[in-house]
Amino acid sequence: MKSPPVNPVLDALPANLMVELEARKAALARAGRKLYDFGLGDPREPTPPFLREALRAAVPEVSQYPSPAGPPSLRRAVAGYLARRFGVAVDPDRQVLPATGAKETIFHLPMAFAGDPRRRKVVLPDPGYPTYEAGARFAGLEPVRVPLTAARRFLLEPGDLPPGLLDETLILWLSYPHNPTGAVAPGDYLERVGRAAVRHGFVVASDECYADVWFDAPPLSMLQVQVENVLAIHSCSKRSGLTGYRSGFVAGDPDLVAVLRRMRAHPGVASPDFVSAAAAAAWSDDAHAEARRLAFREKRDRLAAFFREHGLVAEGSEATLYLWLRVPGGHTSASYALRLLEEGIVVSPGTAFGAAGEGHVRVSLVPTLGDVEEAIERWRTVTA
Repeated sequence: MKSPPVNPVLDALPANLMVELEARKAALARAGRKLYDFGLGDPREPTPPFLREALRAAVPEVSQYPSPAGPPSLRRAVAGYLARRFGVAVDPDRQVLPATGAKETIFHLPMAFAGDPRRRKVVLPDPGYPTYEAGARFAGLEPVRVPLTAARRFLLEPGDLPPGLLDETLILWLSYPHNPTGAVAPGDYLERVGRAAVRHGFVVASDECYADVWFDAPPLSMLQVQVENVLAIHSCSKRSGLTGYRSGFVAGDPDLVAVLRRMRAHPGVASPDFVSAAAAAAWSDDAHAEARRLAFREKRDRLAAFFREHGLVAEGSEATLYLWLRVPGGHTSASYALRLLEEGIVVSPGTAFGAAGEGHVRVSLVPTLGDVEEAIERWRTVTA
């Protein structure tokens, strides 16, 4: 078909600046250059053997459709994790909904709640995870980007927004620990968000996928502040090394979870039961998550020391897999990313996460520690 019909939302979404980087990266790989990929947040640490075995052991002789609600064993494991990690008690049958990874959940979530013509706004952070905007637009809603700054600790403050806007807001996205900056949110901030949600009637969608990748103190969950009007999203990807398994969960306000469960019965997004078995094993164990956290910390500390040595500033960077690096003078986000790529070093330009990301690149703690050391030697030639 020469001129296929196109959903106009596809044209409304911002262009992905990673496309040019990916093309140049592929060209370097074809030329035989070794690449040090700090771009996509897909770690190289092996998936823990006990989780791989849990998946293999659960593959049935007869394959059948999985339930959109997930198996009870997984929901109970999630409830156990929330109790251990955050001291939060949830009903696994009414307040927990397994999901096929965080990205799918984030994309579909606005569709479940887009019914009130008076509430068409989705407030989201800039810089931030691009899927927040994509999900809002495909649900027919209006994304409202709020620039975050280091001076304000990368916090999206509801009190900075006009009350009229908050009254029209359907969903306010939080992302703490924050992708891409690695900033964390203090408890008093989460309390302000919770009060605003109740006062103005919007849903707080709290993306907490990096809650177990931290460097100074364990980050808080929005659920520790309140459950009313709140949905928290978690993932097995970074905590447990299950990026390819595609498993996570949503937990929170039982009335919101019930609506989301109704919607999710339609698109067919349930994880296979053997994946859910591995996820249940992952949420039931904390030792492997701690081991991964320490491995990421070792890489983070090595890179942070190198940046300090050469006068490069990493802002935020208190948690997550990422360092939010300010680009040197004379560079834009894109030009610095391309300059590093000349040395085989792949980073994400800050503008891939929104206009407010200009002046930064995101450095993912993905390569092995040995490759981090090699990359640092290559990086020295750029800083010289």
